[in-house]
Amino acid sequence: MSSSDVLQLLLHGNKLKQTARSGWVQRGVANAEDVAAHSYGVTFTAMVLVQMIAKPLDLEKVLSMAILHDLPEGLTTDIPSPAWRFLPNVTKSDVERRAVVEILGGVPFAPRLMGYWEELNRKGTEEALLVHDADKLDMYLQAMVYEQQTRNRQLAEFWEAPYKFHFAEAQQVFDELLMLRMIE
Repeated sequence: MSSSDVLQLLLHGNKLKQTARSGWVQRGVANAEDVAAHSYGVTFTAMVLVQMIAKPLDLEKVLSMAILHDLPEGLTTDIPSPAWRFLPNVTKSDVERRAVVEILGGVPFAPRLMGYWEELNRKGTEEALLVHDADKLDMYLQAMVYEQQTRNRQLAEFWEAPYKFHFAEAQQVFDELLMLRMIE
């Protein structure tokens, strides 16, 4: 295994610490979280959700998918969803796939990590669906925190078309979050 290839992979991962989440920035959030902070939030949320769900899920797979879910943004940056809507869906997935392939480079474990990333994007397994739920739950949680900290009403649009959660347990946490938001 080439330590140079591993170092390049780690440097790409480090770029996520320097990439602001553009959706927050566009809505006037000062000092918005970076993609790495969001990836941590998704991973932590996914780990907690796995504990709530009765059916057995592969925790290694869940955590791997969660930490890898935004890895392409190390090259593509965090392109806001309003911009992606102008591109065909095939283009977005193709661009992200090519970015992940480049980021993983020549490390011998690249096929395994690429497999996790592909599985997540196919949304064909319970583990992948759980990570998608965790991704949205972390976004809603962060929106509420920013609303409380800044009284920024531009964030209200995040709540207008709620995501349909795949797991009832994730939906229950979201419902609690909504109730807390109404109280605040």
